[in-house]
Amino acid sequence: MKLKPITPADYPQLKRFFKKQEYQLCEYSLPLIIVWSNTEYQPYGAIDGDALIVGAEFTVQKENRHLILPISPVKEHTPEELKNLAEKCGFESFWFVPEDYINAYGKKRIGSFFTIAEQKGYNDYVYNTDDLVTLKGNKYAKKRNLIHQFERSYLSNGQVKIEPITPEAGSDCIEFLEKWCRQINCEVDQELDLACEKQAAINAINHIDKLGMNGLLLRVEGEVRAFGISSQLTENMGALHFEKADADIKGLYQYFDNQCARQLLSRYEYINKESDMDLPGLAKAKKSYHPAMMVKSFQLTLR
Repeated sequence: MKLKPITPADYPQLKRFFKKQEYQLCEYSLPLIIVWSNTEYQPYGAIDGDALIVGAEFTVQKENRHLILPISPVKEHTPEELKNLAEKCGFESFWFVPEDYINAYGKKRIGSFFTIAEQKGYNDYVYNTDDLVTLKGNKYAKKRNLIHQFERSYLSNGQVKIEPITPEAGSDCIEFLEKWCRQINCEVDQELDLACEKQAAINAINHIDKLGMNGLLLRVEGEVRAFGISSQLTENMGALHFEKADADIKGLYQYFDNQCARQLLSRYEYINKESDMDLPGLAKAKKSYHPAMMVKSFQLTLR
């Protein structure tokens, strides 16, 4: 089976495979699969009957090439079928295998064909939407206080405007992203996850009207200071893939995060805010919002 590059032009043809998508890891969002493309990493795919086969090729770190679980609205592939598929496609491993899959088939059955290893840096944080919308209780008191400080400093003076991300506003969002990236020095190594995430965010902004994604931006005195981009993951879970805010404005992140929950994702029961990529600061920030659950990610490697 020959896989070919997946591009934004493929979205209309491929979206049918995701109508009953049930895997709770963010890597099973079609828009995210498409936008995570750069000089180091390229998504590949092929249609195999009722399933979409998705793989990743790497320019430098070739040892990281992998498949994810096949995506099909009518069936789930068994471990035996995964083994045959990996051999057919010429891949050694599956990444981003949700813990639910491991539990469903059992480590003994899966272990007959694959070694199993948890990918701790890629476990996703999932929150109750109502928690992020209401911020009720003592555990969110600090978040509410920061939001009130931001509102007193900026909203009361009419300096803030929130609007959807449109193609026309894309360049403003990208300009802000460049500034944000310089703040945290995310391009110190182009192969690092943060540098790749930056390019993925740019791709999402540039194709937001073509990929079924929704975006929100916030301006302070006319200048973009925050933006967020989401998509549907499962029937009852949305994913907030990209969320950036100016760290120099006190309370802005907390205020904008609350607005993303309200305006982009309120129709879902849960919000997936992706992994922490093994970055301690990011992990601390995600834990401070008290996730309802963690969705563990596993790597299966052919024996």
